[in-house]
Amino acid sequence: MSLGAVDLLEALLFVSDAPAKPEQLARAAGLTLGQTEQALEVLSQRLERQGGIQLVRIADGYQLCTKPQFAERVADYLKPQRQRLSRSMMEVLAIVAYKQPITAAEIEQIRGVQSDYGIHGLLERRLIQEVGRKPTPGRPVLYGTTQQFLHHFGLQDLSQLPKLPDGSSADQGERRLPSLFDPE
Repeated sequence: MSLGAVDLLEALLFVSDAPAKPEQLARAAGLTLGQTEQALEVLSQRLERQGGIQLVRIADGYQLCTKPQFAERVADYLKPQRQRLSRSMMEVLAIVAYKQPITAAEIEQIRGVQSDYGIHGLLERRLIQEVGRKPTPGRPVLYGTTQQFLHHFGLQDLSQLPKLPDGSSADQGERRLPSLFDPE
C-alpha cells in the first residue's frame, strides 16, 4: 500500500466532521474498497505507534480521535460546553432506541405523559429522525435513531445497546434505563 494513499485517507479523516464510511473514503481517494481498508489498517497501526490521535471505527465508519491518555488534558483545553439531555429527553431517547420504529403516541403511552418537548429536542440534536409513516388511520410519523445517536453514545450499531433487565421491556411498570441512558 502506498504511503500516499495512507496520507490521503488521514487528510480526509482529519477534515471529516462525522465518521466516514469506507465506501465514501474509497470514492474520494480514487481507491478500491480493498485498497481503502488496507490503507486504513496501515494508518491505524502508524497512529498507534506515534502521536496523540488514533483511528477508531464507530457508527459504521472511521474517525480520528484523541488517544485516551490525552483526553482529559484536551478536554480541559477546550472546555466544551456539553449539551446535556434532560431526563425527559433521555427517557424518550431510550424508548425510541429500544422500540423503534415508534410513533409519538406510542412514546406517550409508555411514558404516561406528553412527549412533544423531548421528541422536538432530540430531532434538533439529530439523535432521532422520522423514518416513515405507520400504515394506520392518520398515518402517524414513525421515529428511529440516527447515525448521530450511534456516534454520540460510541456504538457501532443498535446491537450494542445495553440489554434490558430479564423479563422486562421499556414499557413495563417501573423502568430502569440501562446505564448508557443514565443522565449525566
